[in-house]
Amino acid sequence: MSGNSNNQPTDVKAVIFDYGEVLCHRPTPTETARLASFFGVGVDLFSVLWERNRGPYDRGDLAPEAYWLMLAEDAGTKIRPGQMEEICKLDIAMWSNVSSSMVEWARQLGSSGMKVGLLSNMHPGMVTHARKHFAWLKSFDCVTFSGEVRLIKPDPAIYEHTLRGLGVMASETLFLDDREINIQAARALGITAIHFQSVAQLRSDLQAAGFAILPVNS
Repeated sequence: MSGNSNNQPTDVKAVIFDYGEVLCHRPTPTETARLASFFGVGVDLFSVLWERNRGPYDRGDLAPEAYWLMLAEDAGTKIRPGQMEEICKLDIAMWSNVSSSMVEWARQLGSSGMKVGLLSNMHPGMVTHARKHFAWLKSFDCVTFSGEVRLIKPDPAIYEHTLRGLGVMASETLFLDDREINIQAARALGITAIHFQSVAQLRSDLQAAGFAILPVNS
């Protein structure tokens, strides 16, 4: 596909979507600043601390309380009584702003006969929220959440799990993710992958590759 992918497969039978910052929008600076304020740190440091133990959290190895208490300790602060529930709710809410244009494109792909999958590093609390509130998940042929399968990207096993769920080979698959490390892991398995940065950029890459069904800029 373009310089932003590896090589174009002759027959794409399935498209696998990441969730965070692909099927949903990035949290706003205001949302991130509000969450960071609970820990008395700026947004830049909070982002580093948020990431530090996110892998085990998304895999389901850490309960929400354990994850946020570890973040508070790293920030040199304490979570006051009553704040834990608010922190957890805000964290879920800020990752729930779904991209209607990307979800609609996934629906169009499915209607065309192509298989669509979702592969996301997502902690169990967010998984519960998504399965309860995101009716559009039912239109996906395979949904893989790290918090359910106890694996996280870029572990090859979670990609292989999704390929089996879709019933396709790696060479027949296109994968979209906003993180380069996950893109490289997919390519190592023979999956064509595009590093997603915006709908406009994705549309341009797909159009250059002659992909027939394109997302609409939102």
